[in-house]
Amino acid sequence: MDTGQQIFRNNVKTLSVYNPDNFLAPPVIRIGSHDKLNINFDIIGDDFEYLRYKVIHCNSDWQPSRLMESEYLNGFNEIEIDDYAFSSNTYIHYVNYNIAIPNPELPIIHSGNYLLQVYPEYEPDNIILQARFSVSEQISMIKGGITTRTDQGTDSEFQQLFLNTNISSLRNINPYQDLIIGITQNNRPETLRFINHPIRVEGGNVIFEHAPQLIFEAGNEYRRFETVRTDYPGMHVDSVKFMDGIWHAWLQPDAARTHKEYTFDSTQHGRFKIDEYNSTEPDLSADYVMVHFSLDPIENQKGLIFVDGDFTQHQFNDSNLMRYDWNDGLYHADIPLKQGSYNYQYILLPENGGLPSSRNIEGNKYETQNEYLVQVFLRLPGSRGDRLIGTTVL
Repeated sequence: MDTGQQIFRNNVKTLSVYNPDNFLAPPVIRIGSHDKLNINFDIIGDDFEYLRYKVIHCNSDWQPSRLMESEYLNGFNEIEIDDYAFSSNTYIHYVNYNIAIPNPELPIIHSGNYLLQVYPEYEPDNIILQARFSVSEQISMIKGGITTRTDQGTDSEFQQLFLNTNISSLRNINPYQDLIIGITQNNRPETLRFINHPIRVEGGNVIFEHAPQLIFEAGNEYRRFETVRTDYPGMHVDSVKFMDGIWHAWLQPDAARTHKEYTFDSTQHGRFKIDEYNSTEPDLSADYVMVHFSLDPIENQKGLIFVDGDFTQHQFNDSNLMRYDWNDGLYHADIPLKQGSYNYQYILLPENGGLPSSRNIEGNKYETQNEYLVQVFLRLPGSRGDRLIGTTVL
């Protein structure tokens, strides 16, 4: 079962999972808090669809656990989506749908990772999209930091984490066996790795240091552009034009940054935010713009190049694949995106089957301001589902 956050139907667009009170917060709800999440998406067209959703409890690796629905939900796992509205004054017509979590119809009673799946009312097996979020007990406090003095060199291409998680509130726990630490860089699923062998335990503090799983490629700051207006080019936009019934925005040509010096930029670590400069409800009045990306990778890249960011759900498929144009010697991708502010980067999927990486195009700059989501899971012997007992962002 593929449990990545993704869209399965071409007319479904702009899937986002976000905290409406804190745009930069991770998609995590803390039990007993007032945390909220919105799962928001559009369906292109004029007609409303009757949709439902269900949730699946997952272990730390995002694979479904063996818990029964009654063990993680206090109710029925088949909920109607009744929060929807039609777009207003847009050339591309769409219906915007929103799911608020938590809500009275979705009483989650078990911590962990969750996969939410949306489907037409009478077709529960016809999944049109799925989104990820987590529910944390926050009983294990996590401290840590990031250093460029790594086990693979100092001030080079890497960053290394050191972690201290406190489990003094737990009883009968074997910290060398029952804990799983999951770490993700900039919300990119392909960077997720796990460590479950601490270097030492001091009282209630479990310490993780000097392990290969704690070393990450540094990457580079995300590139940015804005399409909040269509009457003149926004940030990193070369030109804007209306034709064939849709707005088009040509971004300024990009080049590889592998051999360039690091330049600081305060980005949002791959996120995007829907916005239209003249609207109080951009979810309904932001139009769709065909965004034209172009890239000169300088060197011949052995693999496929993709545009990446939260707006692609970090999937690698035809929708965000760049194609080489022999006429101008550049790679191009045309992606319809709702008006707003976007972070993006270029990812190479090696032809030899290696992991996707921004190294060959963006470069690895040790100074890069990355965001690391750290989660502590508890897996007791004989348990059928992981508990998420702590979460923090470094």
